[in-house]
Amino acid sequence: MIKDNQKIFNRLHLVVDAIVTAISYLLAWYIKFATVFAGAEPGAGALSKETYFSFLYFLVPGYILIYYYFNMYKPKRATRRKYEIINIITSNTVGMVLFIVVLFVIKQQHFSRVMMFLFYMINIVLTTVCRSMIRSLLQFFRRKGYNMKYILLIGYSRAAEEYITRINANPQWGYVVRGILDDRIPSGTTYKGVKVVGRIENIHYILPENKLDEIAITLALKDYDHLEYIVDLCEKSGVHTKFIPDYNSLVPSHPYTEDLMGLPVINIRYVPLTNTINWFAKRVVDIVGALLGIIVSSPLMLIAALAVKFTSSGPVIFKQERVGLHNKTFRMYKFRTMEMQKASDEAKGWTVKDDPRVTGVGKILRKTSIDELPQLFNILMGEMSLVGPRPERPQFVEKFKEEIPRYMIKHQVRPGLTGWAQINGYRGDTSIRKRIEYDLFYIENWNMAFDFKIMFLTIFKGFINKNAY
Repeated sequence: MIKDNQKIFNRLHLVVDAIVTAISYLLAWYIKFATVFAGAEPGAGALSKETYFSFLYFLVPGYILIYYYFNMYKPKRATRRKYEIINIITSNTVGMVLFIVVLFVIKQQHFSRVMMFLFYMINIVLTTVCRSMIRSLLQFFRRKGYNMKYILLIGYSRAAEEYITRINANPQWGYVVRGILDDRIPSGTTYKGVKVVGRIENIHYILPENKLDEIAITLALKDYDHLEYIVDLCEKSGVHTKFIPDYNSLVPSHPYTEDLMGLPVINIRYVPLTNTINWFAKRVVDIVGALLGIIVSSPLMLIAALAVKFTSSGPVIFKQERVGLHNKTFRMYKFRTMEMQKASDEAKGWTVKDDPRVTGVGKILRKTSIDELPQLFNILMGEMSLVGPRPERPQFVEKFKEEIPRYMIKHQVRPGLTGWAQINGYRGDTSIRKRIEYDLFYIENWNMAFDFKIMFLTIFKGFINKNAY
């Protein structure tokens, strides 16, 4: 079996990080004190070169410890490059804060702040470049067949198929799946080049051959009654074992876990807006945003109201029942854009392209989304939010909740005037399934910055849209 050289690579990373930290520090000192960018001659309280260099004895090991704390020496075969860069920036920021605290504690007020900033920036850049070079070098060797990890899968399931698909698409990870053991699928069955090589009990004969680096348990949900036995068997073999659960369709990719006095609890769906602080912050933004929106758009709403009033008979404001937070219905306001019709006819379906029911003024209002502006009053009343999944009519909610998995999750948050699905083009007569995918992504990944991003993009993508008719 080809052994993994992770310890060697960790030592390489450690040595490189130590050298890079020292070089970054010396380079920062050189730029500050020995180049054309240097300031005036040091004053009486300035530190000597030797004093500056003496800090390296504590700085280098300190940064190595910080990198270790931020898991920068753990295996990262399948970790995305951007997460490593985020870790580098985070650890350097923490390191700089601690450095400043130490200088304050030892009452060293003459240390150059400019040099500290230069060191911070240079170290981030050089560490990122060096680690990217090492990553690229390792990926090159893995593509050539070196430093590989050989894996056996226990159980044929959707999780096994998804795992194989990702490994085949990323040869730079250096993983090779030897085969699959399963009691339900016949031997010889192949999925993307990986065969079912026997029953699960065959693990007794495979493990002693010592040709595996890892075992991945990928049992189907219906086979979880064997899980404890298989884990025990794998651990006795001494082979590193990991568990890839077959509940991807039930639990999000980044599940929210709780520790209930030692009992691990996995929430089926994590909704950040159930947090009181998050909810309150979003509600404050909604109220302020709605008030500002009403003030700024009031001349436009007045013009729209007059245009609707004088071009067709009927009320200016159209009220329609929609399903909102916690499945409660409310009356959503819009400028009327259609000719008056019976309630039974209006409930038959949504608007399609070139719908004859839409008035001339209504086409303009719909195309520019001006017809949605009265919903700012829904937001003030707490029935809607500036950003969130668009609300749907009750009859369609009843239909979609039976046809589309996880559809009802969208009602765990307030519906929005605009949303992540809408700025990505999913509005009007478009795919409901894709719309729900975007809505669920928004719900599970909500933060205030995400809301502001959506509101900003709405200016360019949300108001005028080819699917708004």
